Amino acid sequence: MNSDANMIGRNLRIDADRLWNSLMEMAKIGPGVAGGNNRQALTDDDAAARRLFQTWCEAEGLALQTDQMGNMFARRDGVDNSLPPVMVGSHLDTQPTGGKYDGPLGVLAALEIIRSLNEAGLKTRHPIEIVNWTNEEGCRFAPPMMASGVFAGVHSLEWAYQRTDATGASFGDELKRIGWVGDEPVGGRPVAAFFELHIEQGPILEDSNIDIGVVTHGQGLNWIRITLTGKEAHTGSTPMASRVNAGLGMAQITLMAHQIAMKNAPRAVGAVGHCDIFPNSTNIIPGKAIFTVDFRSPDPEVISAMNAELQAGANEIAASLGLGIEIELAGAFDPVAFDQACIDRVRGAADRLGYSRMDLVSGAGHDAFWMSKVAPTAMIMCPCVGGLSHNEAEEISQDWAAASANVLFHAVVETAGLISDG
Repeated sequence: MNSDANMIGRNLRIDADRLWNSLMEMAKIGPGVAGGNNRQALTDDDAAARRLFQTWCEAEGLALQTDQMGNMFARRDGVDNSLPPVMVGSHLDTQPTGGKYDGPLGVLAALEIIRSLNEAGLKTRHPIEIVNWTNEEGCRFAPPMMASGVFAGVHSLEWAYQRTDATGASFGDELKRIGWVGDEPVGGRPVAAFFELHIEQGPILEDSNIDIGVVTHGQGLNWIRITLTGKEAHTGSTPMASRVNAGLGMAQITLMAHQIAMKNAPRAVGAVGHCDIFPNSTNIIPGKAIFTVDFRSPDPEVISAMNAELQAGANEIAASLGLGIEIELAGAFDPVAFDQACIDRVRGAADRLGYSRMDLVSGAGHDAFWMSKVAPTAMIMCPCVGGLSHNEAEEISQDWAAASANVLFHAVVETAGLISDG
């Protein structure tokens, strides 16, 4: 037997209709109110999605293992099972008002790879493992990418189990309740390489009329939480010169954060995405404002400089308005550079199949970010209509899904080593 990358010809493609039908079947679980999905991590709907995925994997003869974070690993043996597997996948959980494709496309395209290999009677030297990561979205249990973070050693299992949702329910208890606490330890699994397919969540590919996004880097981020303390007073009877308005300070700092990001664009972005003002009453001047600035860039020095400029400016604004101020780093992760050999396989697959491609930097976080710490990793992106994601109106075309899944297919199979007799 021999392995030859030239065997991976243009005719080796996934079944586009079957992939699309799988996406539509999965979308029936946890439907949203406006055509998308609400399938948050560790809900009954998440459990149902897992069972459907399990059924599909078992139909393909895959061996399923689940670890103590609920991560699901569906394995197709290779010719040499002493070799580490090529891992491919994403997540099945969604935002409360999520779409049908953010996450499931990557998992079900991976399943389609196995289905296509089985249909063609093809073998690979390395095993291939499909993974469904638990709680990628982080909307019910913060932070996002939690289970892949435990897998990569970024978080401890005990810490993750103690995370709670808005009702006070713990991650560990809810994972047990839905019946998906596995026996396998988290992390330590050998991985030859990891590939993740995801929708772009941005407009660049569609606007450029490009088929495939080759993700070379992921943006790092700083989440800077600012608390301003002023003085509550009646909005009608308090003279303007006497006001200590925390809401005004928040507005000025929000504008400043935008200006800082614009100075560092296009390779940096920033905004205030979360804010609370107190007491949040129409006729009371806000006495407190708590808000978080999200700065992102693929360059850690840029993030650091933006952070420093924000803090200096925020302190000046607070002093000018007589406000108390506290600033803390609420979250952060470093920029990611993906593996060059894996990136080249993605580029080569796109070229071999005749798809247009361009390099991208991912502005959103993904499980691949943490996986890059423990294995050679690359990401592929599929266009999405209007760049809209984390929204029930999220949409892709069947052709886009098929093109990106075909590139994933070729990159994974080339890495795993396609085997022919002779």
